[in-house]
Amino acid sequence: MAFVQSRGVDVHYVAYGASREWAERTIVVLHGYTLDHRSAVAVFEPAFHGRDGWRRLYLDFPGMGRTRAPDWVASTDDVLEVTAGAVDGLVDGPYALAGISFGGYVAAGVAAGDPDRVTGLALVVPMVKDRPGRQLGDFAVLHRDVDVVASDELDQMVVVQTATVLSRVRDEIDAAAELADEPVIERIDARYGGSFPLSAPGGFDKPALVLVGRQDDVLGYADQWSEYGRWPRATFAVLDSAGHLLPLEQAALTDALVADWLDRVEQLPPG
Repeated sequence: MAFVQSRGVDVHYVAYGASREWAERTIVVLHGYTLDHRSAVAVFEPAFHGRDGWRRLYLDFPGMGRTRAPDWVASTDDVLEVTAGAVDGLVDGPYALAGISFGGYVAAGVAAGDPDRVTGLALVVPMVKDRPGRQLGDFAVLHRDVDVVASDELDQMVVVQTATVLSRVRDEIDAAAELADEPVIERIDARYGGSFPLSAPGGFDKPALVLVGRQDDVLGYADQWSEYGRWPRATFAVLDSAGHLLPLEQAALTDALVADWLDRVEQLPPG
């Protein structure tokens, strides 16, 4: 296991691809709330098939995965502080940044505080606001395979119910959530909304991707457009037949749009 120290926290991460010394480009990817790096790996790694020269870093947030959190980590602001310090410890120069759900919220905050180094930003079903006041989509089960047994739990969270999607829910979400440190999660929950900006002054003018689900009743899609719709180089996609589990329910489209974003990032000089 690999760790980098940030603000006295040993942040766990996994690395794929080129080494730090030989990488032409670096990306840091952040996972969703109470999960760990495995969910982010499953979503982003397919787009790197055939792409040489990339160093890919997947972090575990404090209190999640294998990153233990001291008592002072008690808010999303604290998570951002630890994460930004971990990025500084792992990355020497420019880097691309991506995040899923809560990870998208933190990623936007990191990019807003480090605009000169971030070469591209991908936000998948990103959180934009604290829980009160969100504009949410209307959840509906739009597809169920004949061999999938309906349940109240599935019918409250999964828009596209196939054996593949349900297997990924067990492997990437349920298994990761079991590692979350509940006392830490309770502290962060109490101060869940961050005080940091989600864009630097003037917005974000490098290649961006904002990917949201039409049936997302957790974070919605309208608030994301209000926050990020004016970014001049952002692809903004609202996918039908997709809820908050969009990367699982619409995996092929997610792969294609992430690949397109990486193509656009690669058109910029590495430095």
